[in-house]
Order: sequence, then C-alpha cells, then structure tokens
Amino acid sequence: MLTAEKVAHELDGELLGDSSHIISTVCKIDAGSADAISFLANPKYESFLETTEAGVVLVKPDQALPSRNNITFIKVKDPYTAFCIILGKYFNPVTHPKGISEKCHVGGKIDIIEGLYIGEFAVIGKNVTLAKNVKVYPQVYIGDNCTIGENTVIYAGAKIYNDIKIGANCIIHSGTVIGSDGFGFALQKDGSYIKIPQIGNVIVEDDVEIGANCTIDRATMGSTIIRQGVKLDNLIQVAHNVEIGKNTVIAAHTGISGSVKLGENCVIGGQVGFVGHITVANGTQIGAQSGITKTITEENRQWIGSPILPLKDAFKAIAVYRNLPELDLRVSKLEKTK
Repeated sequence: MLTAEKVAHELDGELLGDSSHIISTVCKIDAGSADAISFLANPKYESFLETTEAGVVLVKPDQALPSRNNITFIKVKDPYTAFCIILGKYFNPVTHPKGISEKCHVGGKIDIIEGLYIGEFAVIGKNVTLAKNVKVYPQVYIGDNCTIGENTVIYAGAKIYNDIKIGANCIIHSGTVIGSDGFGFALQKDGSYIKIPQIGNVIVEDDVEIGANCTIDRATMGSTIIRQGVKLDNLIQVAHNVEIGKNTVIAAHTGISGSVKLGENCVIGGQVGFVGHITVANGTQIGAQSGITKTITEENRQWIGSPILPLKDAFKAIAVYRNLPELDLRVSKLEKTK
C-alpha cells in the first residue's frame, strides 16, 4: 500500500498533512481524485492548488500553500523529477516479455541469457551480440555484426543495419532506421551522380532514447555517434558522420546535415534545420523552426530564427517586422507630401 508517508520517505521530502493518506493513482494538477498524487513544478499552474482534486501534491520547498486541510503536501527539491520517480516505480504499466519466439529467424548462434526476448518475425543476422535483458520486439531487423547492450529495448518494426553498436539501457521506438546509407553522391560532368560507398557505422552510447520513425545514417567513413544520455523525439533525420553530444535533447522534425557536431547538453526545438559541417557549442538552446547556417561558438546561449539570431535580438526584430505594414503606410504618405 502506497501512502503519503512512504512517498515522502522515498523522496526525502517534508510532509505537511495526513501521513497515512493512501495513494492509488496519479493525475495532473488540474484534475484528479482524492486517492491521486500530482505535482506543481511550473508557476503557470499555481492557481490550480486552490481547485485540484488530488489528495497529495508534490511542491517546491518555497511554494506558498493554500489553506486547504484536504490536501497533503510533500515539499521536495524538484517536484517534476520526484513525480517521475514515483510514476516509474509504482504506476508504470510496461512489463516486457521474455523468451525467444519459434517464429523469429536467427542467422547465427544466440546465447540464451537472462531476460532476453526476441519476438515473432524478428530477424537477427550473423555474429550479433545481445546482452542481458535485451528486448527485441516483433518484426525488428538486426543486421550482421551488431552489438546491443544490457536492458536495451527495440520496439516493433525498427531496423538496425549491419555493424551497428548500441549501448546499454537504450530505447528505440517503432519504425526507426539506424545505419541506412548516408546521402553521398559525386556529381559528374554529364549531370549524373555516382554513389559514394558508405562504409562507416553508427555508434549509440548508453542511456539513449530514440523516438519513432527516426533515421540515423551510417558514416561515409568512421562513425555517426549518438553520445550517452541523448534523447531524440519522433521523426528526426541524423545524417552521416554527425556527432550528437552527451545529454542533448532534440524535438521532432529536426534535420541534421552531414558532419555536424552538436555539443553536450544542447536543447533543440522542433523543425530545426542544420546545414552541414558546422559545430554547435555546449549548452546551446535553439527555438523551433530555426535555421542554423553557421558554427555556434558561444556556450549556453539561446537562439531562434532562420537564419538564427540571439534570442533577445530576434524578439526585437520580430517587433519591427510586426510594425512594417504601418511603417510602409507612413512612408507612402510622406512620399506623397513631397
């Protein structure tokens, strides 16, 4: 039985209210029921403390609290992270199967190891190494000479080409393709193109999550590298020889051209486009629909626009742009008075 006291103890939080309050579900701060736990991390939703139906709410240590005796509050350093911990430990319904289906195809010897799962119609190539607790869901393809680390989950329909290395504790969602050829062609005098062989591979380090329907191209030579802790949303294109730095997160529809080097701890919004052969500094934050046309050398700065501008400069430019119709009208009137 999960109680408010148990949650406070696990999170090393300060409990205010009924320590015996029973928790059986979770909810958003603007909804819920008396048996639910919620959280407040964004001040935008602070008003919901007066109306929420949740019985237990995680809040920051300095949060001003309403005078409601029907809610138990638990003060923690980071309510969002704390809620994620409780959600994952007590309310995550995902349970992965075990065992090797008779309907899969394995091109070589696969050791029967602890927690291994290979689903129906999955195809495993030759000389593939699958570590403990790897989960390969139905219709996954894993090519020859691949290595998959412990606890990694590859969901249905993902395709892993030959010679790919994937680390431990990774999640690869359905429809993603890792190791397809980079977009390399040599233009000829007659206007035709000759394909440049793509003989490199892809390295995905530990603790990476890759969303559905992403494409990560193998390197022309060497490796395309996704560093530890990277999180990719759905529908992202990563071209050949790209390197994405540790703990960088990228939202959907972003396209990264060949040989781009993204730094560590970057935050990239949706529909961002990168030209090839540039470097982006550590801690860079880029707003949605931006176009990155040059190397960014300054760390921990915010950018937006196409082409990009520093965030404050972009807001000033937008303010001018909004006034252009009125300015044009004023200029036209002035010209008529001459």
